[in-house]
Amino acid sequence: MSVIDSHCHLDYPDFVAEIESVVGRARAAGVARMVTISTRVAKGADYQALAERFGDVYFTIGTHPHHAAEEAETDADAIRRFASHPKCVGIGEAGLDYHYAYAPQEVAEKVFRAHIALARELNLPLVIHAREADADMARILIEEMGRGRFRALLHCFTSSRALAETGLELGLYISFSGVLTFKNSGDLRAIARDAPLDRLLVETDAPFLAPVPHRGRRNEPAFVVETAKVLAETRGVSFEEIAAATRANSLRIFDKMGVGA
Repeated sequence: MSVIDSHCHLDYPDFVAEIESVVGRARAAGVARMVTISTRVAKGADYQALAERFGDVYFTIGTHPHHAAEEAETDADAIRRFASHPKCVGIGEAGLDYHYAYAPQEVAEKVFRAHIALARELNLPLVIHAREADADMARILIEEMGRGRFRALLHCFTSSRALAETGLELGLYISFSGVLTFKNSGDLRAIARDAPLDRLLVETDAPFLAPVPHRGRRNEPAFVVETAKVLAETRGVSFEEIAAATRANSLRIFDKMGVGA
């Protein structure tokens, strides 16, 4: 039963020397599709090249909050150009990160809102990064959804139940990474247990956050299967059910990926 890695970073230096092997191991593990996620619009050509090189790789375009100060003036025209590519399936990742705070909060919020506007305009899902910014994230999502609906998912969800509930009420999806498998992630597993099955995705965020039993190693898309297994255990259902549901959910929100995964 195949799964989809809804969020990885195949352009990172960790993978350059063995990208063929990394993609091959993912396929062998039953990973049907991989979405390589943008962190900087300036690197858009790299993401596009990966998607053109591998039939089962897709990409997004946008500015990660870590780089919001570098790309404070959102290049909307460049985003529109990349978004027109048939394998560009989303906008982002964009959002707020108060843990590292590489960009001033007001700059990060401005860039985030610009990405929301583009997701709305282009009718593409927004991949949201949220870390230690729950109150501001909820406020912005509520305000922006009031200005006009847009599709979005909270990636690598490690935030509060309150933010999960706000996101779900607004129609967002939630994606879980290898953090779900960590021993001390009981509260996170409880959120995953209680959320609607038709809103859940799985991801690796590779090369980061390798799941148990690979924790401490470089992560890669093949390992998304381990997160799906723990999600199945958490919800008391079979791996096959979780694989089918998360695959269907990924194809629903990233609808440019089409059918057949």
